[in-house]
Amino acid sequence: MINNRKDQVCGLVGEKLGHSFSPQIHGELSDYQYSLFELPNDELESFIKSNRYHSVNVTIPYKSAVMPYLDVISQTAQKIGSVNVVTHLPDGRLFGDNTDLYGFKYMMHKSGMDLKDKNVLILGTGGTSKTVFAAATELGAKKISLVSRAGELNYGNAHILCPDTQIIVNCTPVGMYPNNGACPIDISLFPMLEGVADVIFNPAKTQLLIDAESRGIKTANGLSMLVAQAKRACEIFTCEDIPDSEIDRITHIIEGQTTNIILVGMPGCGKTTVGKILANQLGRKLIDTDELVVDLAGKTIPEIFAQNGEDEFRRIESQAIAAAGKKSGVIIATGGGAVTREQNYIPLHQNGVIVFITRDVSTLQKDGRPLSLSRDLKQMYKERLPLYRKFCDIEIPNTTPNDTAQAILKYFLED
Repeated sequence: MINNRKDQVCGLVGEKLGHSFSPQIHGELSDYQYSLFELPNDELESFIKSNRYHSVNVTIPYKSAVMPYLDVISQTAQKIGSVNVVTHLPDGRLFGDNTDLYGFKYMMHKSGMDLKDKNVLILGTGGTSKTVFAAATELGAKKISLVSRAGELNYGNAHILCPDTQIIVNCTPVGMYPNNGACPIDISLFPMLEGVADVIFNPAKTQLLIDAESRGIKTANGLSMLVAQAKRACEIFTCEDIPDSEIDRITHIIEGQTTNIILVGMPGCGKTTVGKILANQLGRKLIDTDELVVDLAGKTIPEIFAQNGEDEFRRIESQAIAAAGKKSGVIIATGGGAVTREQNYIPLHQNGVIVFITRDVSTLQKDGRPLSLSRDLKQMYKERLPLYRKFCDIEIPNTTPNDTAQAILKYFLED
């Protein structure tokens, strides 16, 4: 970390920044102040020309829009037509540069996706897509195609006009928090596809990446790109070199801070109790999806079952799981039957590690659990065991709640 810059005001300029991890990343790089500046378009010019900051990053949708307000623009940024770093030079002029190019090339290197002699399909035509186009060119791509909503090459005909696509890169905000689950294109229509990269980093796995993952296709999200470009931006902010090893260190830290720990298992196996211990030790929020169901329905779970039946309960539960799964860096304790609906997997998987807590069926608590009281638990466990194992990333027995929590922490912190 570069120290003694506490009076230097830096930050991120964009339209909507609630999803940003940049303050945490720059907090690891240096001790300058790093703030989020959410601006409507009509305030962009006055802010950029002001003295309210020393240096800023620029993100969607202002990477191109900011360029007319700058006095000096680097050759890289001019060539790409996109700026994501603005800084005040010592003589008062405004300087713009592009560190996304460096970030994307680093992302591709870490992912193991080689673009040389490959057919690349870039989704989107904004500032980030311009950067990715330039990077793909430098990395030796054979053919690069840009997809837009209304262009000659669009989302409806891309698979027809570019059937030989080998690498897809998403440069649109489709699927980004809080609009999780949206997907810009159907990758099943590309038979030669071997890699999918998404510059989105929240959620960690967009629907696009999950689709690719399910087909065994190599994937990469945008977190390493974000950290790499931030490292290069910090070098510009401070005029000091930072070793590339910092990129991997900080990426690992941010992944640890933002990955959810999700607990699944039979009713009464101790998910909430273990979740409270984890939340206390990690300083995180615990989200109990059963409590969210009660809040959404305005009635207790036994009342939902008695008045509306299990199907209605499962419908509301899926809503609760979708809301909880969008969060980052939380502990989520699910209901025992959450795994009975396949649609619940992706919301839990997109940002988290799923832990199956096992416990001897004879010791399970039944109070306040309608299905546990009305059904044979051994039969229920037999039916659900394959589902728990299909959902989970790790299986841990509940010997005591504290020992179980420590085992989860050991796995999580060593991963």
